[in-house]
Amino acid sequence: MEEARRLPSWADRDKLERAAAFNESRGLYLNLLNGVGGGMLSTAIPREARAVYYSKGGADMEDRVAKTSLLGFAVGDLDAFRPGGDVVVQAVKTRLVHAAVRHLLPRSPGWSRTSGGQTIPISQQDMLVTWHSLPTYAMRKMLEWKVPMPSADAAAYLHLWQVTAHLLGIRDEYIPATWDAADAQSRQVLDPVLAPTREGVELTDILLRQLAEQTSPGGVDRPLVNALARYLVGDQVADWDGIPREPFWEKAIATAWPKLVAFREKLLPLPLVPPLAWTIEEAGRQYILFYLTKGQGTRIEIPETNRPA
Repeated sequence: MEEARRLPSWADRDKLERAAAFNESRGLYLNLLNGVGGGMLSTAIPREARAVYYSKGGADMEDRVAKTSLLGFAVGDLDAFRPGGDVVVQAVKTRLVHAAVRHLLPRSPGWSRTSGGQTIPISQQDMLVTWHSLPTYAMRKMLEWKVPMPSADAAAYLHLWQVTAHLLGIRDEYIPATWDAADAQSRQVLDPVLAPTREGVELTDILLRQLAEQTSPGGVDRPLVNALARYLVGDQVADWDGIPREPFWEKAIATAWPKLVAFREKLLPLPLVPPLAWTIEEAGRQYILFYLTKGQGTRIEIPETNRPA
C-alpha cells in the first residue's frame, strides 16, 4: 500500500493542476459521459458486466454505482492531487477491491460458467478496456460535440488519466502516451470486445431505471433517459444493452444537445437553445448531485462474498 499510493516519477504537477481546472470547466460533459455514457459502455463489455453482476456489488447497483462514483468524482475534483484531495486514497481502495474480486469471483458458479475460460478477472487487459470506456470515449465525444479543446487542455486531461491508470495498477508500458495512441489502443482492445450479454442487459435496465427515478425532479421520465443513453453511446451499443428505441426523444435530443453545448461554449446565443436542452442539463445535474450526496455516506469497502445466490 505504501508503494501503491506513491505518484509515478513522471507525474507532472502543472499538468495535473491544468487538468483539475479543465474538469471544473467541463464538469457537466465529463460527468454525463463518464457516469451515464461510460456506464452504458461498461454493461456492453461482457467481462466487465459479468464481473460486476456476479460480484457482491451486482446485487445492489445503487450502492455499487455510488462507490464507483467516489473514485470518479475524486479524479475530477479540483483538489484531486493536492494535499486535500483523496484520489490516491480512493484508487488504493479500488485496487484492494479488485484484489478481493480476483480472489472471490472464481468461486462463483455463475461467473465461472460465463467467463469464457478466463480464470482470474480484472486482468491488465480488462482494466485497459475499462480505462478506454472513460477518458478515451469522453474525449472522442467532446470532439464530436465540437467542444473547444486547446492542445494543452487535451494533454493535461490525458495526463490526469495516465496517472490514475498507474494508481489503479495498470502497468506503465500499457498506458497510452498520446491521444492518437489511446485511440489506436481503444480500437484494438475495446471495440472488438463490445457485445450483448444477459447480465449486461439486466444491469443496463437497473442503471437507467435509477437515472430516471433520481432525476425525476427535473421532469425526466424513462423514455427520455433511454433516448439520452442511446445518444451517448450510439445505436449499436444501445441495442446490445437492450435499450428501447424512443424515436421522438432521440430526434429531440439530437437537435437540442449540440445547441446547448454551443451555448455553453459561447458559440450560440441563448434564444436559439430549445427548452429540452435545459431539461437534459438539469437531469445531468440531479444525477451528479444524487451520487455526490450518497457518496458522503458511502465508503469503498473490500467485499467478503460474491453476489448472493
